[in-house]
Amino acid sequence: MFMLPRFWGPSGASQGPCRPLLRFFAMPDPKHNSTIDLRSDTVTKPTQPMLDAMMRAKVGDDVLGDDPTINALQDRCAELFGKAAACFVPSGTMANLLAIRSQTEPGDEIICHPESHIYHYETGGYAAVAGCSIRFAPGERGVFDANTMESLIRWDDDHCPRTRLVSMENTHNRGRGRVWPIEQLHNVCQRAHARGLRTHIDGARIWNASIASGNPVRQIVQHADTVSACFSKGLGAPVGSIVCGEQKTIARVRHLRKMLGGAMRQSGVLAAAAMYALDHHINRLADDHANAQRFADGIDAIDGLTVDRKAVETNLVYFDLDASLGAARNFLKQSTAAGVLMLDEGLQTVRAVTHLHITRAMVDDAVARIASCVSALRQVGGAR
Repeated sequence: MFMLPRFWGPSGASQGPCRPLLRFFAMPDPKHNSTIDLRSDTVTKPTQPMLDAMMRAKVGDDVLGDDPTINALQDRCAELFGKAAACFVPSGTMANLLAIRSQTEPGDEIICHPESHIYHYETGGYAAVAGCSIRFAPGERGVFDANTMESLIRWDDDHCPRTRLVSMENTHNRGRGRVWPIEQLHNVCQRAHARGLRTHIDGARIWNASIASGNPVRQIVQHADTVSACFSKGLGAPVGSIVCGEQKTIARVRHLRKMLGGAMRQSGVLAAAAMYALDHHINRLADDHANAQRFADGIDAIDGLTVDRKAVETNLVYFDLDASLGAARNFLKQSTAAGVLMLDEGLQTVRAVTHLHITRAMVDDAVARIASCVSALRQVGGAR
């Protein structure tokens, strides 16, 4: 039988097989890494204190309900969001899918913005697993109003799907990181409830929305039936999301989590990372927002690149390229070669995301490298 070797600390006490292996997750030393990774706030690695918290975690079998750290995290999140119950899940995609499936039946219809994450980036789970269709509510940068939502509710007719759920994304990724105005969010939820609909908030980056707006997450989601939130976006945890809602709904979420293979055993080590993040990595999101604004200012000053700086509300920066510089995908080949990693979000649009591992000095360095790329492209007539 293969056995992992045990490792021994300076005192001679066994450290077990895990501690040295966890070093592979440790945050890279910037002195030895010249790449500036702005692709997403999901690229972060746990800090050493977070790893230490993971190693100290008390664990049990969460499928049987007796992992104390998981239970503590769920209770804490339920209180934090002002909901009756919560369920820890492996990913934001699963969190949204469970929220959808637990509140709909096959053949139902969901109202959401056409640029929603659940539509663009979650592999059609709303259709493949939940059996739902989608009806789009248009609005500027990911935000729609209650009148628009209400106009899309299907009438009671044998020919029509049943409108059942309204989903809102806060902050809105493809809306360039927009924070929903809280009164507008509440109005959509209340009007939906008045028409017998359920409401879900995809709060993958709701921590950023809270810091940017100054509103506690409990206040933001008070009228939503369910909310999902990520610990691996912005907060620096390696894995995990939470779904919060009423007891009956979360009981169904837990049942469906098992069906979809998302129930884990001694997952308290992951919950410990999330608990550490809640304690130490929320308020510091203001630094990410300041760095994003600084990056946006620097990029907008480069001839051929344009940023709507008023749209930079949190840690997401979208900038547009002049056609003379070529397509965004080819532009990114140049920036990657220069050591700045970003993502294309359209033919002429690039996204950059600040996060836990990005300092102010790195922002300035990234802007300088990108400016050099633009200069080089102009000399050769653009990347085609």
